[in-house]
Amino acid sequence: MNQADAIYWKPWQWDRRTRTLAQVAACLALFTTIFLMAWLHGDHGLTTHLELRKQAPSVMHPFGTDWLGRDMLARTLKGLRISLGIGMGAAVCSSILALFLGLSAALLGRKVDTVVTWMVDAAMASPHIVLLILISFACGGGPKGIILAVTLSHWPGLTRVIRAEVLQLRTSDYIRLSARLGRSPWWIARHHLLPHVLPQFMVGLLLLFPHAILHAAGLTFLGFGMSPHTPAIGALLSESMRYLSMGLWWLAVAPGAALVVTVKAFDVLGTNVKLLLNPRTTRE
Repeated sequence: MNQADAIYWKPWQWDRRTRTLAQVAACLALFTTIFLMAWLHGDHGLTTHLELRKQAPSVMHPFGTDWLGRDMLARTLKGLRISLGIGMGAAVCSSILALFLGLSAALLGRKVDTVVTWMVDAAMASPHIVLLILISFACGGGPKGIILAVTLSHWPGLTRVIRAEVLQLRTSDYIRLSARLGRSPWWIARHHLLPHVLPQFMVGLLLLFPHAILHAAGLTFLGFGMSPHTPAIGALLSESMRYLSMGLWWLAVAPGAALVVTVKAFDVLGTNVKLLLNPRTTRE
C-alpha cells in the first residue's frame, strides 16, 4: 500500500466541531428520551403494590421499589420531567429579565445604569440559598414559588455579561449614526443590538438550566418547594433519608444519580453551544 492509499484508508477522525455537534445531539437525545419515557409510563408504576415493597433493583424494577411498592424508575422519570419543566421556565424567565436589565443599563443613561448595577451587586452579595428560601416561602412554594425564586436570584451574572457587551457595541459607528438619525434606544436595541447579544443570551440560558434544576431540587428537599406528594426529585431524596438506615440505598441513589446525569448533560450542552457560537472555535 503506497502513501496515498495509506492516507485514504486512515481511520476517520472527528474534528472539534464534529465532536461538539455529536455531544449536543447526544444531550438532546437524552432529554427527549426522558420526556418520552415519562410520558409512556404515565401513572403506571406510581400505584401502590404492597406485595412488591422494598425490592432491590432487578430486571423488572431497574431502580427498585419503595416502601409502598411503587416503581422507582417511573417515579424518577416523572420527577425528572417535573424538574426539567420547572428548570426551563425558571431559566427562560431569568434570562429574559437579565436581557431587559442589561439593555436598559447600557442604553437608558447613567441613572438607570447606576440602579441596575446596584441591584446586581446587592443580589450577588446576598446569601444565595437564603434568598431562594425566602422568595419561595413568600410565594407559597410549589412550581410558581420555585420559578419566581430562581428567576429573581439568577439574573445578575447574565445581566453583567449583556451590559458589558452592549456598552462595547454602543460605541460603533452605525449605532451612533442611528442615534443621530433620531432612532429611539429600543429601536436600536431591537434592530442592532439584539442580533449581537443573542449568542450570549442563548449560552446564558442554557447554563442557567443546571442551576435552576439543582436549586429546585434543593428547595423541595428542604421543604420549601414542591408538595411532598409530588414525585419531584427533591421530594424523592427527602423521603429516602428516612429509609437509608434500613438498607434501602436505591431510594436515594437512583434519583440522585439521575439528577447528577441530567445536570451534567445540561452543563455539557451549554458549554458545547458556547463553543459553536464562538467565532474563534466554531471552525476548529
